[in-house]
Amino acid sequence: MQTLTRQDLEDILYGAAILGTGGGGEISEGLAMIDDALARGKQFNMVSLDEAPQDALVCTPYMLGAISALPPEEERLYARLPRSGKPEILAAYSRFEDYLGRKFYGTISCELGGSNTATAFYAAAMSDAYIIDADPAGRAVPEITHSTYYINGLPAAPIVMANEFGEAIICENVIDDARAEHVVRALSKVSRNNIAAIDHALEIREIRDAIIPGAISLALDMGRAWREARDAGQDTSATIARQGGGFVAFRGAVSASDWETRDGFTFGNVSIDGAGDFAGKAYRIWLKNENMVGWLDNEVHATIPDLICMIDTDSGEPVTNPNYYQGQQVAVVVLPAPAPFTTARGLEAFGPRYAGLDREYRPAVV
Repeated sequence: MQTLTRQDLEDILYGAAILGTGGGGEISEGLAMIDDALARGKQFNMVSLDEAPQDALVCTPYMLGAISALPPEEERLYARLPRSGKPEILAAYSRFEDYLGRKFYGTISCELGGSNTATAFYAAAMSDAYIIDADPAGRAVPEITHSTYYINGLPAAPIVMANEFGEAIICENVIDDARAEHVVRALSKVSRNNIAAIDHALEIREIRDAIIPGAISLALDMGRAWREARDAGQDTSATIARQGGGFVAFRGAVSASDWETRDGFTFGNVSIDGAGDFAGKAYRIWLKNENMVGWLDNEVHATIPDLICMIDTDSGEPVTNPNYYQGQQVAVVVLPAPAPFTTARGLEAFGPRYAGLDREYRPAVV
């Protein structure tokens, strides 16, 4: 077992935000959860899959919704509703344990991201449970079906959800993750585009071969390397590329951008005019919560499941969507896809065709 320090936790969240490819939530929100638990005297204890008992019951807590703010006219629709004041993920967690009549041994992050990784950590720490050093994505993803749970046919249900208005929902008999995505997304849309959900309540023996081991340690190593490079005044983009086994695909300034919230997702585009070695060239990224496709001079260059990461080269920090702006100096770093998503089943769920491209997956190259 490893008791994670405040610095470890910050490194993990920054590493997760980098690997989150623009999605996975805001680092500031993740750090707020971490600091709240620490202020309450809680510990963040992490164990590997091998250390956890095989009959230990674990679950996957997360927040689901769009990542851009609602327009004022939509916000007004929620003004009359009460707020519960209890963190939604803790409300869902305690309700799930009551429903099962059994305590959870630990939690598994649904994805790597500045906020959603912290959500699973927070639920574990506040409940005196363990963090499992694994996850079903190895990056951030827009839908529940984009996971190794789905690839391996593991059931999501029962699913317990809670929102900021104190409403709790239990969904039973959900046939698979594809249906779970529709149900949870619909409930998120009527919950101010943000809902806490917990699914895949399974024992370690059931999930150990269906998730990515060491995913949290991967984020920790990435975040630590990133921090040390930033503190030393080094090029964080080059460090991220080296640490993640990828490459810096582009450098330049954001020339145009747009985004909108639709169907519970944030969609958008970012255009970048090249600078330095990339002068005279252009790069465009299309996003659906996460960065999905990159075009170099109007030719498809990188697609999911590869990781398309955008880094602010002035601050060295990862750029989360839609927090980009005209004139922002950025680098695009492409990292290789998690192996499970390069399988036939993985690409069917989260490959170029999901992004609307009629083409086979080809790993991005320099």
